[in-house]
Amino acid sequence: MTNGLILGAHGQIAQLVRQRLLAETDVHLTLYLRNSYRIKKTNPQRETIIDGDVNDYHKLTTAMKSQDIVYANLGGRFEPMAKNIVKAMTANNINRLIYVTGLGLYHEVPNPFGQWVEDSVGHDVMADTRRAAQIIEESKIDATIIRAAYMDNNDEIDYELTEKGIPFKGTVISRKSIADLIAKVIKNPKLYENSSLGIAKPGTNGDRPMF
Repeated sequence: MTNGLILGAHGQIAQLVRQRLLAETDVHLTLYLRNSYRIKKTNPQRETIIDGDVNDYHKLTTAMKSQDIVYANLGGRFEPMAKNIVKAMTANNINRLIYVTGLGLYHEVPNPFGQWVEDSVGHDVMADTRRAAQIIEESKIDATIIRAAYMDNNDEIDYELTEKGIPFKGTVISRKSIADLIAKVIKNPKLYENSSLGIAKPGTNGDRPMF
């Protein structure tokens, strides 16, 4: 049985992934989040809930024990969290990470949308996001970084991927589509090893998010 750790387990995408994995696999899930009263176990035999902050290295590294794959879907200051994730995974000899972030890590978004993203998100946040991704990419961890377009809650799975070094396509993506990609990688960890993937809905190119 595979053991998977979800960091930020209360997030919308994380909850979609959780539902998929419980329905389609035998993965045992450790759900790591702040204020854990916000979620309840769906399957007590296959779920463990830990109340913790990714910035708390001691608690994080304890949660990492016996895990096979880590999926991180976080908000806040990303650089210190990325450092803790890499350090805790290394300490526990865990080598597989799925890390969800936003578009624009490599200035790969064509203008004028690319400039709109920079202006909307802000320099400080973008710089923090890029430093976090760099920490992961420069580590020895086998990571799949998912660079998501602007998210919506449409009930659809429809996406295309762009590899690192390829201009980003599209402006929006459903959370359900991102969850589908994550579930596929957790089911088959050999999929998209050591990669950074842009994800967006086909045909949504534009100067602004196509909501």
